[in-house]
Amino acid sequence: MPHEIKDALLIYNPTSGSRRHRRFEEIEHGVRILKDAGIKVELAPTTGPETGTKIARQAVEQRRGMVIACGGDGTINEIVNGLARSQVPLAVLPAGTANILAKELEIPWDIPHAARLIPGGSIRRIALGIACPINRNGGSTIASEGRYFLSVAGAGPDGAIVNGVSHDLKKNAGIFAYWAEGFRQLFSYGFPEMRIRSGGKDRTATIIVVGRTVHYGGPFKITTGANLFEDSFEFLTNSRRSRLGYLACLPAMWLGTLRKKDGIETWKATETVCEPANSEPVYAQVDGEPVGPLPMAFRIVQDALSIVTPAAQ
Repeated sequence: MPHEIKDALLIYNPTSGSRRHRRFEEIEHGVRILKDAGIKVELAPTTGPETGTKIARQAVEQRRGMVIACGGDGTINEIVNGLARSQVPLAVLPAGTANILAKELEIPWDIPHAARLIPGGSIRRIALGIACPINRNGGSTIASEGRYFLSVAGAGPDGAIVNGVSHDLKKNAGIFAYWAEGFRQLFSYGFPEMRIRSGGKDRTATIIVVGRTVHYGGPFKITTGANLFEDSFEFLTNSRRSRLGYLACLPAMWLGTLRKKDGIETWKATETVCEPANSEPVYAQVDGEPVGPLPMAFRIVQDALSIVTPAAQ
């Protein structure tokens, strides 16, 4: 960690995850650890949706030395959207429902332990993904302002789950809210097809995973060829529409044999455009947050974010 970083803003979600009172005690412990290392930390709780983005933008305007995100994937996504294209580095203290970035960087799920790794860490510049909704206007194609994402995006069944999950249930049940919505979608989702244009090739699929990380969600690893430090995505699609075929993919994901299943295709590229193949909507998500229906473009934005990685990375 460069010696000139002497101050940090720690943005945390006071309502995410479980053990909330205990977690705040751990945050205070982490603040003391950083203070002992010469980094003065100010706390900034989020107060509702998108406030993490607003607070992070203010940190950029105030020229903070560093922003520390304490929360899950949704909190980190908000903060990333406030820091994108700035030079203010992002560090992570894992908390919340899930935290793909912490898994990817092998940061321990223990706030004081993770805090001890920050002063000795390295700052690395990485690319981000961006999801841009596409509006059709008089035959022309207009990509509207997008949402950045750090780890993983997608469209299809995962988008339907993320767009359908109850906010209150997620707040109270955490990761189990996604499992409950996934179980509900299992019996109602119609697996509508989408058209995908990427790398000079047209494809048809019922799901696309847009990976910047190996980790996906929970215990799963899907885009195992992705690399956070490369300026590209790894894409994975499934062209099958069978409900039983999707169920057969679950043990394959556990066993690491998903790529051997019929209908699965993977490739690397920096961009893809996805649109529904018919009138049935297909929903998308980024870092576990809803971003609405297709059509949508997913693109790499180079040199977009500075992150603090543990010294061994």
